[in-house]
Amino acid sequence: MEAEGTTNKEVDLQALNTIRFLAADAVQTANSGHPGLPMGLASVAYSLFTRHMRFNPKDPAWPNRDRFILSAGHGSMLLYAMLHLSGYALPLKELKDFRQWGSKTPGHPEWGLTPGVEMTTGPLGQGFASGVGMAIAFERAAAEFNRDEFRLFDHYIYAIVSDGDLMEGVASEAASLAGHLKLGRLIYLYDDNRISIDGSTEITFTEDRAKRFEAYGWHVSHVDDANDLEALDKAIAAARKEARPSLIVVRSHIGFGLPTKENTAAAHGEPPGEEELAGAKEKLGWPQDPWFFVPEEVRDHFEQSGAAGVAAYQEWQALYRRYKEEFAEQGHQLERRWAGELPEAWEEALPDFEPNSKGMATRASSGQVINALAGVLPELFGGSADLTGSNKTDIKGEDSFSPDARGNRYIHYGVREHAMGAIMNGIALYRGFIPYGGTFLVFSDYMRGSMRLAALMKQQVIYVLTHDSIGLGEDGPTHQPVEHLAALRAIPNLTVIRPAEANEVSMAWKSALDQKSGPTVLALSRQSLPTYDRNAFMPAQGALQGAYILRDAANGEPQAILMASGSEVDACVHAADILSNKGIEVRIVSFPSWELFEAQTQAYRDSVLPPEVKARVAIEAGVSQGWRRWVGDEGVVIAINHFGESAPYQELYKQFGLTPEALVAAVEAVIKE
Repeated sequence: MEAEGTTNKEVDLQALNTIRFLAADAVQTANSGHPGLPMGLASVAYSLFTRHMRFNPKDPAWPNRDRFILSAGHGSMLLYAMLHLSGYALPLKELKDFRQWGSKTPGHPEWGLTPGVEMTTGPLGQGFASGVGMAIAFERAAAEFNRDEFRLFDHYIYAIVSDGDLMEGVASEAASLAGHLKLGRLIYLYDDNRISIDGSTEITFTEDRAKRFEAYGWHVSHVDDANDLEALDKAIAAARKEARPSLIVVRSHIGFGLPTKENTAAAHGEPPGEEELAGAKEKLGWPQDPWFFVPEEVRDHFEQSGAAGVAAYQEWQALYRRYKEEFAEQGHQLERRWAGELPEAWEEALPDFEPNSKGMATRASSGQVINALAGVLPELFGGSADLTGSNKTDIKGEDSFSPDARGNRYIHYGVREHAMGAIMNGIALYRGFIPYGGTFLVFSDYMRGSMRLAALMKQQVIYVLTHDSIGLGEDGPTHQPVEHLAALRAIPNLTVIRPAEANEVSMAWKSALDQKSGPTVLALSRQSLPTYDRNAFMPAQGALQGAYILRDAANGEPQAILMASGSEVDACVHAADILSNKGIEVRIVSFPSWELFEAQTQAYRDSVLPPEVKARVAIEAGVSQGWRRWVGDEGVVIAINHFGESAPYQELYKQFGLTPEALVAAVEAVIKE
């Protein structure tokens, strides 16, 4: 019950001002942050959290919770205020420590740090696109596990999106796909405040956004005043009935209540100033002291509003108990997948490739691995950015995910690399699925922003990046990724694996599936590579350690070490044979992953690359950046520190000096020194 003499509307107004000034006080205290969005959209967040969303702050990971994404992550204090008031483990002290060292309230929301934060947002458009991934994951989970009387998955994905989100290309890509897929559980509220950092959106952003989204196939509605709670409620309720994704265009006022900064760019990303803040409190009838004030009526109101979510949670738990009794296998499957565990003995499905001097492209062996694993890992959920035949990412005999076939597990992303990357993040965050997506390695630049966020959030996302070098040949330098391995290796928490042949590909997939604390890149060749006879070479399991002795010197005491990743390993094999005939014994080190090798003990690393062996030569069909660490000051790196050319790949390797003969000459030179 509300306090005696207090009307519901009065409590609503108190709650809105509580949210506004928790945010403004935090920004002013930190002397840093973005007060404009929280003050302008307090009503939108309030309506969602207290009247529509179902969640349990005591169990933030409840699978059937409604998801809320603040795609405009700079307005983070809006989210932190809502989480605090809604009962999440985010005490008022954390709001007072906004943007400070060690706090759970960083400048932009971070998944895994703050209870209730569904994803790390910051780069605009990412939250928008990852929400599409969550909606895709919802549809697949519902199709896979729901039964007539057991709607285990029955929730919505909400987001607040900004002008900046809608300007970003990644959001446009994702919106187009969401409309095509008719993702009706997706409801986005657009903060139409008509202000950007540089000033009015009239200087940059004048198309009819509503018509654009209608053209995408979205349901579009309008709320003329963000503070009209009744209109907001009606719009959200109508969107929940739609079979299409919904965009609610909410006319708002950035920095609502600030006497001189409301509706100006100055409200966006700077503290209001104590005088301006005091003026806002006076204007809106809020006490000047204490700061971070939360009336007891407001706390009681939020607790009462949250009761519906707690009740829904308890009802769902009872439903799930009955579900497990009636559908034991499905219940076991769900719990295994929610826990991120793989089935027992799943590795037995990994193919063991027979020796073959002609071999196959590693993209082709990857395709065989995917299909071998598909039968034992239903959580694999993959696709390609319109390069299925080239990436070899399809699952044979299965149709694609579509509006009429939600249970299928292959996604045709279209030519939308950046959206694919962000959507995979959403699928991974949803839990219960392992997303993978294919494109050419050179196009990873188009999704680098989402790859970086996957690494920051330590999500298990697998990138199948084929055509990994000048080995793709005639398409020329626009498609030859000479700098991309180095660039991807620079991203923390991202594991880059470039296997040399088919059995290393099996191990690369095993590593990616075992990797629970970050994404993995599989860099795969277009051209065929020989499959080694493991009776003559060391077992491919060594690839799991990042680098291993593929073949050692005859007496075990190498005069030099040859090392390479991917297709250049075979050049090392041929060079070693030539050198052996000359009486020079070398060790061949296959080096598919720097990150996996760095994770090994120093003793293991020294056993592969003995410090006393200074004569080292590395070769890679890419830029040399980073290889000096492994070859040392006295070693040699044979690489391509320039763009490629259009020609058959054999000619390119010859012209650019990536040959066994070049390796032989380099070894002879370092030995003489």
